[in-house]
Amino acid sequence: RRFDQEPLKSKPSETTQTNEWQNQQDKNYKFCRFQACTWQQFGHRVVESKSTPHAFAAMALLEKLACDPGVVAIMVERELVVGTLGEMDPIDDRIKQKTEEHSGGCLLGYNTNGGARIDLKLRPDSMEGFLPYGQIVSTLIHELSHNWVGDHNALFWSNFAQMRVEYIHKHVSLATSGHFVNGKPTMEIADIPNASSLVDMRSIADFVIAECGAEMKNYGIPVEVVTPLILDRCRELTRGSHPSEQGRKLGSSSSTTRSTGNGASSTATASARELALAAAERRLRQNQKHQKGNNNGNKNT
Repeated sequence: RRFDQEPLKSKPSETTQTNEWQNQQDKNYKFCRFQACTWQQFGHRVVESKSTPHAFAAMALLEKLACDPGVVAIMVERELVVGTLGEMDPIDDRIKQKTEEHSGGCLLGYNTNGGARIDLKLRPDSMEGFLPYGQIVSTLIHELSHNWVGDHNALFWSNFAQMRVEYIHKHVSLATSGHFVNGKPTMEIADIPNASSLVDMRSIADFVIAECGAEMKNYGIPVEVVTPLILDRCRELTRGSHPSEQGRKLGSSSSTTRSTGNGASSTATASARELALAAAERRLRQNQKHQKGNNNGNKNT
């Protein structure tokens, strides 16, 4: 059957170890459904580009993203559940691109309702093949950061930067432990740029700082705002634990006691999203206060 005879609907994310990673999503923190574009959504561009991958290949790519060990680590650490991971409608991309012209680039993904659905641009405008995997997974992490913050402000970039550290750290850890998949280190499959130079936390920090600096420049935010947070996250991972300021694991549930009107107390469990956001906010405020103090000290001298 031809490609244009096989429209593909969304399906539950029942991943198996037959994917390229030979890995599965976590049973609790995962992408619940995958949805690739059907041939109707490509219109005349399917005819123009006969080599565009089949929708089944797009589904396999979405599953590869979901089962990426670095992505799985982020999902589990922050207890994330995303309703649907989908391929961005190429026609919809053209419409949304107009709203992104002020930022100097086309849209590569978007997050709907705080993670209810995440759509990613998988194919280039030419429809020839797929975009580089490293670019797509970076976009996915970018969109996951929108689960907490909608605007591209300093808090958003602090979340994104720390997740990038976690992602790369996972693959570096697998490489140093001698983990290979079909004879390849996962860093190679993940298409991480300059992977051979990422040998320790300092090199990971430098890589993420440079990467974020290039992106944040487009939004008028200096990378120095998030640099201390990147270094802090690297130190936490080096220690092998992820403590928040309360000494709990960042991303785990935490119980807080609230007093009720009748003198009794009730226990509320804060979500991982709330804990991660609160921790990032506290670190950002501390860093800004520290920088302000340094600036005042410089003015006085």
